[in-house]
This record gives sequence, C-alpha cells and structure tokens, in this order.
Amino acid sequence: MKRVLKVGIFGAGAWGTAIAKVLKEKGNDTDIWSFEEEVKDSINNNHTNKYLSGVTLPDGIRAFTSPEEVAQGKDFLLFAVPSLFILATAKKILNALNVREGKAFIGVLTKGFIETDKGVRLLTDVLESYLPGFYTGNLVYISGPSHAEEVARGKLTGLISASRNGKNAIKFRKLLASEELIVFPSLDITGVQVSAALKNVIAIAFGILDALKEFSDNFGDNTESLLLAAGLNEIQILGQALGSTHPETFTSIAGVGDLDVTCRSKYGRNRRFGREIILNNVLKGFKNITDLVSRLPELGYIPEGAVATRCAHKLSIRHKLEMPITNGIYRILNREQEPVDALKNILSRLSKV
Repeated sequence: MKRVLKVGIFGAGAWGTAIAKVLKEKGNDTDIWSFEEEVKDSINNNHTNKYLSGVTLPDGIRAFTSPEEVAQGKDFLLFAVPSLFILATAKKILNALNVREGKAFIGVLTKGFIETDKGVRLLTDVLESYLPGFYTGNLVYISGPSHAEEVARGKLTGLISASRNGKNAIKFRKLLASEELIVFPSLDITGVQVSAALKNVIAIAFGILDALKEFSDNFGDNTESLLLAAGLNEIQILGQALGSTHPETFTSIAGVGDLDVTCRSKYGRNRRFGREIILNNVLKGFKNITDLVSRLPELGYIPEGAVATRCAHKLSIRHKLEMPITNGIYRILNREQEPVDALKNILSRLSKV
C-alpha cells in the first residue's frame, strides 16, 4: 500500500493554495501556512480562499498561522511566499525537528531574488545559508508557465523541477506530477531561477506596451514579439552571467514558456501592473522604487517584478551587462523617466544590443 506523504506549504496565496489542492487531490496529507487569520479560517471552514476565487478546495487541507506547526513531521516542505518574505518565513521553521535533522525535502515555488548584505542572490542560495548543512546543494526549485487559476482548475500545465541533486528533483517530480501536471527534472537550478525572476520584469514592460497599444498607432503585435524575443535574450544573458549550466533551459518551458504566459495571460500580475502604470497611473503615490517595494502590498496584489527589477538592475551593474529592458523598467519604477519615453528608449536600444 502506498504511504501517505505529509506535505507542508508556506504561503496561502493563489499559487500555494493551488499546489495544496493538487497535492491533496493526489491523496497527500496537506497543511498550509497562512499569514492572514481570515484566509486560514476561510480555508478550514469554507474550503475557499479569496486569492483563488471560484475554486472549491478539497476537504482535509488544513490551514495554520504557525509556520513551525506546518513544518513539523512533514516529508516535503514547499515555499510559496513572496520573495520579500521567504527568508523570514524560513527562519521560523529552523527549530522543527525534521528540518534540523534534514529529513524533510524542501522545495521553492517563489519567483524572484533576495537582496542581502552580500548583494543580490538567488533564493535557494540564501536559504541554503540559513538552513542546516544537509540542504546545501539539495534544495529543489520548481517553476514553469503555471498560473494558479488554471492549475487549480485542472488545466494541463508543465513545470520544471530543478536541483543540483538530480534525485531530489525527481522526488518533487513524483510528488507533483498528475494527469494535469507534467513535471520535468532539471539540473540547472540557476538558469531556472533566473528565468522565473526576470520574466516578471519583462512582463511589466509588456503590460506597459499592451496599454500603450490602445492609444498609439506606433505599437502593435510585431512590437510585442520584438519585446518578447529581446526579453528572452536578457534572461539568457543574466542566467549565463550567474552560472546557468544548460543553455536549453532558456528555450524550455522554464524560459520561453514561462515568459510567454506571464506576458500574455490575463492572470499575470506583472502584466497587470504594467498596464496600470499607464491606465491608472499607479506610480504617482510612490517616490521611487525603494518606496514602491516597501509599500508593495498597498497595490492590493504583489507584482514580484517590481522587486526583481531593483535586484536585476543591481546585477546588471555588478556584472557589466547590457540589459536595456530591465534598466528601462528600473528608470520607470524609480520615477526617473516617464513610461512612454522609457519604452521608446528601450525599443530604440534593442537594435544596438
């Protein structure tokens, strides 16, 4: 008889909740940590979550507001909190016995970078520096074109499970895979993470362009494809600079696949943010990008691309990389340049890269 696996998920937003639904429907014992008491109660009592509207959750998903309670005794742990909060959440589970002894397999679903005293770093690199030594080289990063709204509704979706430890990548592949969820293993944990983080920056640019198409005859579908291709190029440039091991990562679902869906889907928060910069002037209440990042929840949703823009801008300077889209979006979010002027400058510079 197949043993029931115990899984803990940190983050009761749309993505964490969608994965909890998938895992519970596969017969796993699934707990989820929510920062908000209201969300916890809604999951436990009504089997719903406001961040995943219209979806009924299966009975048996248990929500808690204590991260350590969710971590204790689990076979697998998955982080799905925003990048701004992932390290603080990880620090709260260090005393869980299964974590102290390295018995729980740990995966990361969050997309972005982390800013540290040592500069901008990849999520798994930072987590490994705080988790017990057992986890060095053994964390798994999971990404792909996977809007939570569709995963929760059983739409066929592909993911990549990446780790320097191939066996661990396959363990998460087996944990997550179903008829509706295809999971491919990868050893390129760096390339997959860079693709996941930087595509959100490109999606902000795409949203700006998409909104401007409504008012200008200068931009069209051709322009969007130009931006998409140039964005993929920037992702590859940064990925290689940070040590990506497999060029094919960028032409896989982790790279071009995730970039395409994030830029074009109605569910994309970063695309939405880009559109609202033009249509609703959402930046008017923020002084600069630092102010924006510190008050990001005030938007009512969290476009990870805003945080990733600041991080990627710093990385482009450190590694002396030509990244016109990233640095153009930085100037917009930092209130240095008007969006229309910045976008025109981005597009004009693409021919010179």
